[in-house]
Amino acid sequence: MFETIFSDGTMTTTQFLIVMGVSLVAGIAFAFMTYFKSNSTKSFYITTALMPLAVAVVIALVNGNIGAGVAVAGAFSLIRFRSAPGTAKEIITIFISMAAGIAFGMGYVGYGLVVLLVTGLVLMALNYFNFWDKDNKANHLKLKITIPEDLNYMEVFSDLMEEYTLKHELIKVKTTNMGSMFRLNYDIIIKNLNKEKELIDAIRCRNGNLEVSMVRADIEDVEL
Repeated sequence: MFETIFSDGTMTTTQFLIVMGVSLVAGIAFAFMTYFKSNSTKSFYITTALMPLAVAVVIALVNGNIGAGVAVAGAFSLIRFRSAPGTAKEIITIFISMAAGIAFGMGYVGYGLVVLLVTGLVLMALNYFNFWDKDNKANHLKLKITIPEDLNYMEVFSDLMEEYTLKHELIKVKTTNMGSMFRLNYDIIIKNLNKEKELIDAIRCRNGNLEVSMVRADIEDVEL
């Protein structure tokens, strides 16, 4: 099981179909394991499921053929990736999928399965037990407030932040609407989620009922 199925240096149609089938099934299973108690996008999970198959097919087709390998490398160099940057966990998950795909493509079906199985179980355990989480995720929020330019953004919401949050930090200030307004980005830990609307209403009274948005800090706006 832990030896390459391409032992004679050639690849038959049956062996190629085995590589494709195993890599596809294993990739889908790995995607479901990474989905456990996670909140990435649908496209990320689809990518995770299909990555082992895509890499395995490429490696299997160029295995032992230097010319084909150089041609594939040149083709990939022409592709400009425009994906938004993902989280560290998403990036390492993609690398693991690629590593397993390389193992499948070289015929090491057993090693590829072990890599995905062990890594998937570790990810599930880490997501389930929430290791290293210092803050309550539900209470950790990103707050965005739009204010007129005549308000002092350093002090206008200070008392509200002290009243409604355990921790707050102004992390970004940006001008908008031709410089007539400021957009403030706060990183906050709210004391009581039941008072979220009360906080928003209080902010609206200060900023002239301009835009206010609040989102959980662990939900990313970008997509890998």
